[in-house]
Amino acid sequence: MLKHWIEAFRLRTLPLALACIGMGSFLAAFFTTFNWIVCVLSLITTLFLQILSNLANDYGDTIHGADSTEREGPSRAVQKGAISPKSMMRAIIICSILSFISGLLLLHFAVGIGSVTFYVFLGIGLLAIFAAIAYTNGKRPYGYMGLGDIFVFLFFGLVGVVGTYYLHAESVEPTIFLPAMACGFLAAGVLNVNNIRDIKSDELAGKRSIPVRIGQKNAKIYHYLLIGFAWISVISFIVIHYQSQWNLLVFLSFPLFIYHAILLWKSNRGKEIDPLLKQLALSTLFFVLTFGFGIVLF
Repeated sequence: MLKHWIEAFRLRTLPLALACIGMGSFLAAFFTTFNWIVCVLSLITTLFLQILSNLANDYGDTIHGADSTEREGPSRAVQKGAISPKSMMRAIIICSILSFISGLLLLHFAVGIGSVTFYVFLGIGLLAIFAAIAYTNGKRPYGYMGLGDIFVFLFFGLVGVVGTYYLHAESVEPTIFLPAMACGFLAAGVLNVNNIRDIKSDELAGKRSIPVRIGQKNAKIYHYLLIGFAWISVISFIVIHYQSQWNLLVFLSFPLFIYHAILLWKSNRGKEIDPLLKQLALSTLFFVLTFGFGIVLF
């Protein structure tokens, strides 16, 4: 049973959660406002939210028929009967509560309970919990309308990175929106790989993801644009704040994205595309680590 729950957590997606918090924390260190407590609690909260999203997606896609025998990706826990819908719903509730408690602790140490900022971030946190669940659940899940990329860009990019930075610094440096957008674009890229893999089953289930709407070939071009915009964003930040050759450390991750792009272009079947999801998630984390150490080691 534990094995099935670990599979349902989808550990290969968790590097994205680490990446956005890591980016915000590295930027805080660069601008000398880093706080260890904020960093650790931000990581814990975001991991809970990512797991919540994965569990809710497992449940929702099975209920709506996207996770079916036509799907070429790995089978899901509820779909194959390893975890009952009732047990999965219970886990979703528990994970929502854990996310909320962790978020409250984060806000307590970062901005204090009762401040205006506290209520603003509390609202953002509740919206994040709602977004994690509503992606594939409810009468009109936004993931089925092709809006998943926008929400991923916002929460793994602008909200995740800029929000983390603000909790460190209690202010916003305008140029941090550039690396924040880079994280958002790459996170949307991971979702896009997932949706390219699932074009056939998503179309049958009425899930109108971007790849379903524009086709596999155009979805690959869209994917390369996401990666390209990510690099343009982070290079722009480096140009603005360049201080030493250490700032170029991020380019060590560039070959990983070239390799990923080549593999994606050559892959057409779902089983060939599926490993690229994990590969891009890990490449994104390495991208953030090399960028982050590059700006703090100058």
